[in-house]
Amino acid sequence: MAKKSKSAGLSLQHAKAVSKEEDKFAYSFTAMSKDDPQWKNSPDINIPNLSISAGKKIIVNNSTISIPHASKTGLVGVNGCGKSTVCSSIAKGELPIPPGIDIFMAEQEYTADDTPAFQAVLKANEFRTRLMEEEQSLLERVDNGNDDSATIDRLRIVTEELSSMDSSEAEARRILFGLGFDCEMQRRPTRMFSGGWRMRISLARALFMKPTLLILDEPTSHLDLDATIWLTDYLQRWKKTLLVVSHDQDFLDLVCNRILCLEGKKIETYNCSYYRFRQQQEEKHAKLIKDYDKQEKQLKRIKKSGQCSKAKAADKVKSNKSKKQHQPGSRAKKKQTDAIASGISARDQTTLLERPPQYKVSIELEANTWRLGSMIELSNVHFSYDESRPAILDGVDFSVDMDSRICIVGANGSGKSTLMKVLADDLQPTSGEVRRHPRLRVGTYDQHFSERLVLHKTAVEYLSEEFPKESYQDIHKRLSNFGLEREAHRIPMKDLSGGQRARVAFVELSLKYPHVLLLDEPTNFLDIETIEALLDGIDGFHGGVVVVTHDQRLIEKCDCDLWVVENQGVTKWTAGFDDYKDTILRELGER
Repeated sequence: MAKKSKSAGLSLQHAKAVSKEEDKFAYSFTAMSKDDPQWKNSPDINIPNLSISAGKKIIVNNSTISIPHASKTGLVGVNGCGKSTVCSSIAKGELPIPPGIDIFMAEQEYTADDTPAFQAVLKANEFRTRLMEEEQSLLERVDNGNDDSATIDRLRIVTEELSSMDSSEAEARRILFGLGFDCEMQRRPTRMFSGGWRMRISLARALFMKPTLLILDEPTSHLDLDATIWLTDYLQRWKKTLLVVSHDQDFLDLVCNRILCLEGKKIETYNCSYYRFRQQQEEKHAKLIKDYDKQEKQLKRIKKSGQCSKAKAADKVKSNKSKKQHQPGSRAKKKQTDAIASGISARDQTTLLERPPQYKVSIELEANTWRLGSMIELSNVHFSYDESRPAILDGVDFSVDMDSRICIVGANGSGKSTLMKVLADDLQPTSGEVRRHPRLRVGTYDQHFSERLVLHKTAVEYLSEEFPKESYQDIHKRLSNFGLEREAHRIPMKDLSGGQRARVAFVELSLKYPHVLLLDEPTNFLDIETIEALLDGIDGFHGGVVVVTHDQRLIEKCDCDLWVVENQGVTKWTAGFDDYKDTILRELGER
């Protein structure tokens, strides 16, 4: 734990701490006094001069985290910048948080056992669990003849408290239902659920607890569209403090009213929506580039005119900046204001600017140049995994051509993935007919993409063997454009992260030059910048697209038609996406 200053309020010295977990992370921050009543009773979180490091790697450097009470704050930044580290550091109590703020973070899947899903959520409220255990103990004492007045009085108090909490059971069922658990699933032991569903149970427990500070790390990554719509609506009405990490831009914009941006080891605060934050970021980056280019022109001009060294030219530019900084008048004041707005303090104007970092991803998905008519046609298709159980698909008529823009939607277990596998020719229908154009090329991407990669090989080795006509140079270029760092091109794919492997899978898909894309949750594992590039790539693809996604931005940007899988059939939703969202919320009892 951190060493706290004995003086009241903020200490002038930095407190230092090292995580107990294998001394992995080191922390530095301005210490708070435990005896300061203003800090102890504050509902706000304020951590000045925070630094976090892991070994020699600095994650956060001398920044302030400010999270006001009842705010909904989004923490954003590129993959690997340290967002999850910041969240877990807060949740584990490594940073100074007022004692009156209880914290719950949903980050790992629920540990599975024989506990039913519904009971697993209820048990998240440990106070209620202790009361129930005490009630059971008191009842046993009474049954055994120990009915003294103290026991009876305590039993009455415990029973009354539990009675006042009866509504909590309804709330637990409501949350589970919103996250996709029907009545039968709520009774099912947690050990019978897959990892993704256990993550939903963990999320349900966090929502049910209603802590003062709720921390969610990528809460939509294991949800389908219906559950994402429900969660977005639920969090919009959240009354307490929320800190969320997400790569879903619509989710951030609809839920959050503040943004913390972790970039270049600094955390900056933006008191605005996510999209307004993006606008300010773009304006700031454009100003930095303009100032940097201006500085470089000055350096070249000075070196050319005076025939001086690079170091002397740099000193002259810094000297000119210092003189302008101290010039009187409104013009100098405006320059200082502009510098601060651009993220350059007045003190820093006397140093040379570094080239602004650029993280640019470009994803081009090229369709096969052969224009075909109808590519895939399903006629009266019936599918069942087991004849003794109800069919998943029955009497389905569905077709895909090169102009299709289709999003498959529906509740969990309705048959979305089954339909996609039938379209991809991974499953054969029990009855009915599937017709495919003989020249058809299909590009598929789903959550099991890693299983198709040869993980002991590097990305370049794997792609070169799969596509021998492609040059090494072109493969390297595509991997870089898709956001895979150059040094990761020659690392065995088993040592790459999920996001890095996803980029390799998309390069593989692009090199197939398909007529149609079948994409199942393509935005998972990707950061915001890569998702933005992927949406541009899908939107610019000159072939057919069929997608299953929880990302509402993809549906709207690519102007997808909605086809609903329910009651063993597949039907087109003609009323539009907004009407679909309202319908889902009405069905879940939220409207």
